[in-house]
Amino acid sequence: MVESIEQRIYALARRHNGVYLINNEKRQKLLNADTDIDTDMLLDVDEAEEFMEEFFKEFSVDRGNFNINVYYPDEPFSWNLFKKSTPIPVPDFTIGMLIESAKAGKWLYD
Repeated sequence: MVESIEQRIYALARRHNGVYLINNEKRQKLLNADTDIDTDMLLDVDEAEEFMEEFFKEFSVDRGNFNINVYYPDEPFSWNLFKKSTPIPVPDFTIGMLIESAKAGKWLYD
C-alpha cells in the first residue's frame, strides 16, 4: 500500500512529537492540518529545525527562503524578573503548511 503525502507527513510529525512515558493515543489523534508545530507540538527551535531539515530532505522540498527564525524569533531579554515581556506575534507554522509545500515541491510560505 502506498502512503499519501499527508500520511507520511503525519508519520514524520509523530516521530518528532515527543516521547511520553504513558502511551497517549489521544495526543497522537490531535495531529491534524491545523496542528501548530511550536504551540501544539511544543517543539523548541532546535527540535523544529531538525524536524524541518528532515522534512525538506525526505519530501525533496525546495526550502526557498525558509527561515526558522520567522517562526521562532529571539525573545528580548530583560534583567527585570517582574516585568512581563510582550509576546512577539509570529505567523502560523502548521502541519498543513508542510502538506501543501510537499505537494508543491517547494516551501510556499515566506
